[in-house]
Amino acid sequence: MSVPATIRTERLLLRPYVHADAPRVLDIHSRMEVIRWLSNPPFVPMADLDAARAWIDRSRDKPHPARTLAIEVHDGGPRDGTVAGSVAVSRLERIEGGHVGEHEVGWHLHPDCTGHGYVTEAATALLDRVLGGGELGEVWCDMYADNAPSVAVARRLGLADRGVIDDDPWYGGPSRLFHVSAADWRGR
Repeated sequence: MSVPATIRTERLLLRPYVHADAPRVLDIHSRMEVIRWLSNPPFVPMADLDAARAWIDRSRDKPHPARTLAIEVHDGGPRDGTVAGSVAVSRLERIEGGHVGEHEVGWHLHPDCTGHGYVTEAATALLDRVLGGGELGEVWCDMYADNAPSVAVARRLGLADRGVIDDDPWYGGPSRLFHVSAADWRGR
């Protein structure tokens, strides 16, 4: 099992999930307004704490440099200590051809933690680690074409907007793609 290191930012601790996070993971992943952006249909809400613990185990068991980290808030406010959601770098598997060394950055938050800049701060820190630290040469950001909140985050991060494509090579169907190379990330 590859357990990613923690990353601290001004207001956040990015860390591996632990089983004690299962109630919050269940709360996040049982919400249609969250899971509708995370995968291909059908969208099935997480069923119970056992499913949440299994998700946590899968989030920790990824080949390096892929990682899923809990975004834990430490800003001194009412959300202090709360797991706001996740930020991740994941391997991309092409529909036709498997994994060819491509990775994507992604995120999701509980609705009670949106609008505070947590995702932008967390994704910046994770990209600093994987791109700035030389673990990866490039990262994609792939999302549903109508996911306006994630489009806004990708733009705040400074990722290059590749537009909407009709036939996503990793998920199929129309998608909005963003991209950044390690050199562009370091030079921003």
